[in-house]
Amino acid sequence: MLIASRRRIGLIALAVSFGCALINGSGGAATAATSSRVPQAPRAAAAATFTDDFDGASGAGVDQSKWRLETGDNVNNHEREYYTSGTHNAALDGQGHLVITARKENPANYQCWYGTCQYTSARLNTASSFTQAYGHFETRMKIPRGQGMWPAFWMLGTGGGWPDSGEIDIMENVGFEPGAVHGTIHGPGYSGSGGIGAGYTLPGGQAFADGFHTFAVDWSPNSITWSVDGNAYQTRTPADLHGNRWVFDHPFYVIMNLAVGGYWPGDPDGSTTFPQQLVVDYVHVTTSSSGGGGGSGAGRITGYGGKCVDVAAASSANGAAVQLYDCNGTTAQNWTVGSDQTLRALGKCMDVTSAGTANGTPVQLYDCNGSGAQKWQAGSGGSLVNPVSGRCLDAAGPSSANGTRLQIWDCTGGANQKWTLPS
Repeated sequence: MLIASRRRIGLIALAVSFGCALINGSGGAATAATSSRVPQAPRAAAAATFTDDFDGASGAGVDQSKWRLETGDNVNNHEREYYTSGTHNAALDGQGHLVITARKENPANYQCWYGTCQYTSARLNTASSFTQAYGHFETRMKIPRGQGMWPAFWMLGTGGGWPDSGEIDIMENVGFEPGAVHGTIHGPGYSGSGGIGAGYTLPGGQAFADGFHTFAVDWSPNSITWSVDGNAYQTRTPADLHGNRWVFDHPFYVIMNLAVGGYWPGDPDGSTTFPQQLVVDYVHVTTSSSGGGGGSGAGRITGYGGKCVDVAAASSANGAAVQLYDCNGTTAQNWTVGSDQTLRALGKCMDVTSAGTANGTPVQLYDCNGSGAQKWQAGSGGSLVNPVSGRCLDAAGPSSANGTRLQIWDCTGGANQKWTLPS
């Protein structure tokens, strides 16, 4: 949020790339798949380069070896808040979260571009502690609610002024759009209101403030892809810049903040209650396995008989069956490997029903909740192991017929327990 009318989306931590190593999946449903393919050799796992899970005592400040708190106002965007240091506006909650709080107050020593500031909030960055070019950047957040609120997770390029050094907005929300977030890039000739990006809207009138959601980008030398809850919704390449310069070829640092007011969101009104909070569960960044590409795979998971792992009826309801089905390119077969050992589709996680550990316990789609029932690791011979039960993802029967339910079972090394993940 550097300049007026510029939309920025925050940068979030990278999910782990999948291969011979761990695979993520905590209670997610399947998304669109492609046709079946020849199994590939497993890739080396991406390396974690930055991790903050915000563990610590309630009321404690952020880890200053990772984050710097910026102070002051933002005249360029005509925001209404003053960013403070200390724990008044940014503190741990003792439950594994960072809470950034926007408060309505106007202490006389907080002077903004228009006079005494009306609000305080916080803005944090990794400029002096962590920068990286390329990889997977991911965060899990619960955003605030209300007119005039402007949370963001984003990054800025090093080694020059804005916009020549570049900006990648991973997640940005304005309060008058409770069900939408935006992802944008800015550079020379496409900055401010001319930034290039797209929005993502939750289905069914849901609001992002109602729960936690995962926001990420996968950044490679000539491509940036944005996703929400594992659902990729846009990719930008040099071809989108209409002849302008692609400046996403050098290290960037991470920023997250909660602004109040500004050119884009407008000011709070009588409908907005304070304090408002941006709750951050984690920030994770990894390299890609190829040294410059998307960290976590997204696409189909193929298995027994060349069939795809599919969510029955493409339903995102909790308890929807996870099954085998002809690969058809629908969203019910598009899976993302998460950074938390989850497999995600349709905004939810692949989950062992009722956290069961017995042979034959069916696998379903469910809200991602971080439980062991939603963890999956790459085992020997192409298997996927639920580490809590020690059992493998298994096609019941064994059968490759459409509609065959997936379950957990003792790892046998059989063909009905071999899976090819998205690359």
